[in-house]
Amino acid sequence: MNKLLVALGLAATLSGITGAHLAAQQSPAAASYKRDVPARLLAQTKISEDSARTVALARVPGATVTALELEREGGRLIWSFDLTVAGKSGIEEVTVDAVTGKIVGVQHESH
Repeated sequence: MNKLLVALGLAATLSGITGAHLAAQQSPAAASYKRDVPARLLAQTKISEDSARTVALARVPGATVTALELEREGGRLIWSFDLTVAGKSGIEEVTVDAVTGKIVGVQHESH
């Protein structure tokens, strides 16, 4: 148990995500954002929605998820998050590879 806690603490430290930040994030069961996650695509993912959301939110500090889509784009299976930051205009679209967990794109979209 202690080794697991140390490993989790190290992982959170290395990724720059605190435990409080993780606890404050929305879970799919209580998602307060628009979700378009087709079951046929979900079955092909290796990275969970929770993990992908954590990666996307770490890329845009202080952001809130407003929409999520799981889709194929350019031959790649991706999680696409629309993020907003209070006090800033527009949306940051962060796409995360649903197989590798790596960010494949960040784009600012005006309203």
